[in-house]
Amino acid sequence: MEEKINPIAHRILFLNTLAFTICFAVWTFNGVMVTYLVDNNVFQWGAVEIGWLLGIPILTGSVLRLPMGILTDRYGGKRVFVGLLLCCAIPMYLMAFATSFAQFAILSFGFGMAGAAFAVGIAFTSVWYPKHWQGRALGIFGAGNAGAALTTLFAPTLLNQLTRNGENLENWRILPQIYAGVLVLMAVVFLVFTVNKKPDAPPRTLKKVLSPLSNIRVWRFGYYYFLVFGCFVAFAQWLVPYFTNVYGASLVVAGLFASLFSLPSGLIRALGGWMSDKLGARRVMFGVFKWSIALSALLMVPKMDIFTPGKGVVAASDGTVTSIENESISINNVPYSFRPRSHVETQIENPEGIALYLPYKYTWQEPVVSEGDNVRRKELLAQGTTLISFQAHMWVYAILVLIIGIVWGIGKAGVYRFIPDYFPSEVGVVGGMVGVIGGLGGFVCPILFGYLLDWTGLWTSSWMLMLIISITCYYWLQKVVRSIIKSHSPQIAERIEKP
Repeated sequence: MEEKINPIAHRILFLNTLAFTICFAVWTFNGVMVTYLVDNNVFQWGAVEIGWLLGIPILTGSVLRLPMGILTDRYGGKRVFVGLLLCCAIPMYLMAFATSFAQFAILSFGFGMAGAAFAVGIAFTSVWYPKHWQGRALGIFGAGNAGAALTTLFAPTLLNQLTRNGENLENWRILPQIYAGVLVLMAVVFLVFTVNKKPDAPPRTLKKVLSPLSNIRVWRFGYYYFLVFGCFVAFAQWLVPYFTNVYGASLVVAGLFASLFSLPSGLIRALGGWMSDKLGARRVMFGVFKWSIALSALLMVPKMDIFTPGKGVVAASDGTVTSIENESISINNVPYSFRPRSHVETQIENPEGIALYLPYKYTWQEPVVSEGDNVRRKELLAQGTTLISFQAHMWVYAILVLIIGIVWGIGKAGVYRFIPDYFPSEVGVVGGMVGVIGGLGGFVCPILFGYLLDWTGLWTSSWMLMLIISITCYYWLQKVVRSIIKSHSPQIAERIEKP
């Protein structure tokens, strides 16, 4: 007979999810704030500084997940969550008085604690639900990842309203105060309407918490999560400066497109859990990695124009250049036609149709001889030029980003579906470690994006990194599957590997 659900449980789940959503919005605050300040020349920060400011809050939230999980088991989720919300509100409020990169960085370390809300909420949700409801409850709670979309969707509009569209730029300082107020309000609501509860099992010791690190599987699952969660968090912030710099989009439009990436990815996690239950986590993750490889390969192609020598016009016989017209060169009064640049100039400046969405080729020739010149057979008369242009259309890019966000959202649930199979008695401990390793991706990646942009000059270098990570994830999973087949079915392995 299934255990009955406590009537209070659903209320706790709702408040946990709401608090986590707000914390996730705070965690990704710098993605919009830093972009706005740099674009409006309030601070002169380069790509590397921007990468650090996007990554620092993610580092704090990732590293603190383990200790916050331990504190939640020991003291209960109500006390820890209220304390966390209030502690995050202080540096967020002080952000309104920051005047330098160092101050921004230090305060970002502070409000980055909001990212640890995941560990608190997971532990506090799980103690209220019986085993048969755990998956659904934690899936609903995990949808709080969509909090990243709240910042990218609403913060740009708020900034425009507060600063009167840039007329009074110093009013940007009101936004962190608003965020701090929301955190305090959420803490009050949580304090009044939740009931504290601790797990029946004794608190875990630090030694027990860290013991799974000796198992390579934890690192493998953590690396998968590094891609599907850590890189998701990184791009939830990085896409805002990407759209403003590459496509000249306004901060509001850039925030809207970034929300198209983060909102579905957060909400689709429940579908990923269902798929993993029905198809198996391994099959789901194979599909996730294949799609991630394909989409990263498409997204890494930069917006570009490549000029290269093309087909020219050569003389068929010896002679003298008697005339040069708009579209022809005459040798001994014999015309040689060529295509001038003016024929394609309008198309280059205002591409239409297929040229907007796919790489497109333009060719023309320019005379390299003058009237009266003596030319020999096979001598070049008009130099050919080929232009390969790729517009990387913003809507096509946005749709591809939307799809890879959904793929990674499914992958988040797929990774956590592995854990009960391999660590049935250590789900919480291993899940916490995987969350820490994966969360570090949100810290490392923006910094790497900044350095890659600085080194290559290509905004799409971030997707080149995603391609490499996706390929290594796929290869590692494939290697594990082959090892399993060799161990348990050597005859099948031999048949597979025979040419």
